Amino acid sequence: MLVAAAICPAAPLLARELTGTDPVVPELRRACLDAVATLVESVPELVAVVGVADENRRWDSGARLDLGAFAPALRGPVRSAVPAALGLGAMLLDHCDVVGPRELYSVTEDDAPDECAALGARLAGRPQRVALLVMADGSARRALKAPGYLDARSEPFDADVVAAIRDRDAAALLAVDPDLARELMATGRASWQVLAGAAAGSWSGTRIRYCDDPFGVLYLVASVTCDA
Repeated sequence: MLVAAAICPAAPLLARELTGTDPVVPELRRACLDAVATLVESVPELVAVVGVADENRRWDSGARLDLGAFAPALRGPVRSAVPAALGLGAMLLDHCDVVGPRELYSVTEDDAPDECAALGARLAGRPQRVALLVMADGSARRALKAPGYLDARSEPFDADVVAAIRDRDAAALLAVDPDLARELMATGRASWQVLAGAAAGSWSGTRIRYCDDPFGVLYLVASVTCDA
């Protein structure tokens, strides 16, 4: 059963090794750590991390982020590398000293909403107390200097997603259009829809901890509570 979830962006700047001693958006990092710490307070027996990658699969639970993928000089011994979104999620769990069982799952931008929801439902249907860490970015076209340049559709798109999460509206989250999300470079769409499938019927509360676009990309951090 799903007892709680946390939503964090899959932003490389969360890895302090990549930004040096000068903090970059420290309030975002703190919000993510607070969200994961709250996740731990739900006393899960299993933490599942979900993020977007090039393939739909389950990964080695002992895998970690390969910083060399972003900075070759930081390449070091990694037992088993995973896609960035999952590696960043594992890093957050490690920073919060989460040592219990974990599972890592990737979904793709091509996965249909019902496929994503089905994964969430399977995770929520487990007999253990399950917590879900959702690594997901919003649109990346919110400013002229954004990765995808400015697209006027980005802000209303993101506003609808944030409203669905804030209002605990799993149906609205599942209704997010994959094609529009892809056009707006909102890579988190599939991960959000895994959450919608997992939390449908039990989603009891949401706390938005951070919501901003410091680099033209919507970064959302939220804590989700569920009726177990």
